[in-house]
Amino acid sequence: MTKEIKLGKLTVRWLGHASFEVFDKKKVFIDPYAGGGEKADIILITHSHFDHCDEKKIAQLRKEDTIVIAPISCAKKIDVRVIEPEGQMHIGDITIKAVEAYNIGKNFHPKGFGVGYILDMDGKKIYHAGDTDKIPEMARLEREKIDIALLPVGGTYTMTLEEAAEAAKMIKPKMVFPMHYGMVEGTSAKPEKMKELLKGTGIDAIV
Repeated sequence: MTKEIKLGKLTVRWLGHASFEVFDKKKVFIDPYAGGGEKADIILITHSHFDHCDEKKIAQLRKEDTIVIAPISCAKKIDVRVIEPEGQMHIGDITIKAVEAYNIGKNFHPKGFGVGYILDMDGKKIYHAGDTDKIPEMARLEREKIDIALLPVGGTYTMTLEEAAEAAKMIKPKMVFPMHYGMVEGTSAKPEKMKELLKGTGIDAIV
């Protein structure tokens, strides 16, 4: 299931579900639940659900100086540096900004429960949306000039594939990487359809 793409010096590797590894000299894991890897320099958690904030996997990836960043919903499960939407942290030359992530018309992810992240690393911006629907705040992300947007497409708990394509048109990244499908019940999707949905927009889909 592992897929990866190069962004300049960076490698962005999808490990399955919402789990990603982003690395060059530093290694950043986002929502480590699927896959594995070497020890992390930074771990970003979007919210406290088991398939995102997995204590055992985090313990495996954590070393003495690993920095774990997460919203307050995770603080009861693991030792973290708490971040909230619009919060920002600088770790060396890496900038991490938290943004809103929530459901509209569903009760799984209320507003304030979780976050998405914009990871600015080696001059590239990676947006991990977290578990979210297409929300109005995404319209602000166009000005961030996102290189690659990691968007959930599995429906049920998050956006559907079609909704994620509409979100991509709002955000206007260079590329979209569909995620959050195929591992948890109720999240089936055919990611290859994203290319068709984004045809003519100038946004590439990694499927």
